[in-house]
Amino acid sequence: AAAIYEYGYLRVQDEVSAAQEAAAVKSKTLEKYVTLIAQKPELEKQLVALKDLRKAEDRKIIEGQTPSLAAAALQNAVKGLITGRSGTISSERVEKPEEAGAFRVITVTLDAVLPDAAALVDVLYAIETQTPYLAVRELDARIRNFKEPRDLTVRIKVSGLTGGR
Repeated sequence: AAAIYEYGYLRVQDEVSAAQEAAAVKSKTLEKYVTLIAQKPELEKQLVALKDLRKAEDRKIIEGQTPSLAAAALQNAVKGLITGRSGTISSERVEKPEEAGAFRVITVTLDAVLPDAAALVDVLYAIETQTPYLAVRELDARIRNFKEPRDLTVRIKVSGLTGGR
């Protein structure tokens, strides 16, 4: 009777308790999954909101798959702002990109001739207030002809952020 109790009943009892423990663990796991499935619509809403926020934030930086393409986009944007205010571009250069954490700072330098100081103010205002965000890092404005102080020769260094790819 002792052998039957020890080898039969106790083993069966251990197997039953192990099966009950496994069932309890599986039941807790199932409860967690059911809770997560119930939260799925809320998580999808949060994901959509985060994607929209990301798109809004991406509009604030210069787009370009490489730093060269981003620099070209920046260069074209600044050229468009200057030529749109009756200015002419005499030279343009792209500086070496700088690392800034998860971003890269792209800088271009342009030499331009603007018809008057009002055009320079308009260009600076347009650069500083447009999206993607740009910053004027350096500005050197000089009168082109002292006898007729109308045209300005301007050297402007403009920077913007792009992704750190």
